[in-house]
Amino acid sequence: MVGVTLALGDLTVNRIGLGAMRLPQEGTAFDPRARPRDRAQAVEVLRTAVELGVNHVDTAAFYFSATRSANELINSALAPYPEDLVIVTKVGPGRTPQGEWLPFARPEQLRGQVEENLRQLGRDHLDVVNLRVSGLDDVTAHFQALAQLRRDGLVRHLGLSNVRPHHLDQALRVAPVVCVQNAYGLGHHPEQDDFVGVCGERGIAYVPFFALAGANQEAGTSAEDDEVTGIARAHGASPAQVRLAWTLARGPHVLVIPGTGDPAHLRQNVAAGELELSAEELTRLDALHLSGS
Repeated sequence: MVGVTLALGDLTVNRIGLGAMRLPQEGTAFDPRARPRDRAQAVEVLRTAVELGVNHVDTAAFYFSATRSANELINSALAPYPEDLVIVTKVGPGRTPQGEWLPFARPEQLRGQVEENLRQLGRDHLDVVNLRVSGLDDVTAHFQALAQLRRDGLVRHLGLSNVRPHHLDQALRVAPVVCVQNAYGLGHHPEQDDFVGVCGERGIAYVPFFALAGANQEAGTSAEDDEVTGIARAHGASPAQVRLAWTLARGPHVLVIPGTGDPAHLRQNVAAGELELSAEELTRLDALHLSGS
């Protein structure tokens, strides 16, 4: 299914992408104690992803460790960029060089964040910029600022991240929205199901992050793990591949961006696109998904 495509505005991406959050460090993202990832390994993951047909990379300027930056790694590994590569980044949050989180950006600060992504990635425009919402009830002013950057030619398309349905309504009154990126996965935030459907009805891509998370954002409950593992065993697949296949089955407008810094895990994630779950298996997994809601 990596070869099955979906449109982000006038851009076309394969439905299995790569999240760059784990490239700068090993272990938990944003953990100040995490060890920086081996640079050669991170570069290998990025180049292998492109070789396998991945043409959608999700990143952010605030994805960095003490000595590694996701954007800089992407630039080093992939520039000059393939013509079909779509790089999606996020603005709103920010971090000091020491890694401490800054207050959420004001609308007038978003230009600087966009420009920082441009510098790090070595580009003159960004394909897609998501407003990563934190603590805002109304995104209108922020989205208006991004819409101006779109008119200025610094940004091609706009999206939203970590939002509720009313945020989407607010943003659409300002400018087109090509994607919504929220935490979602098997047994993880089943209350998002209706929003997934709304995005599909409006022709907006829904892009889950933490799609490999379980009900507790880690490995899931014991019962959940047993069910997923049983289905995985029947297909000669891994539980992670089953989770990705279930997520993709939520609708043709759903993309996945599993993050990894391990080349072997990357290959497994991409191979999940070939996993076809039966209607009976999907029904069992759907019931499992809703059991914790």
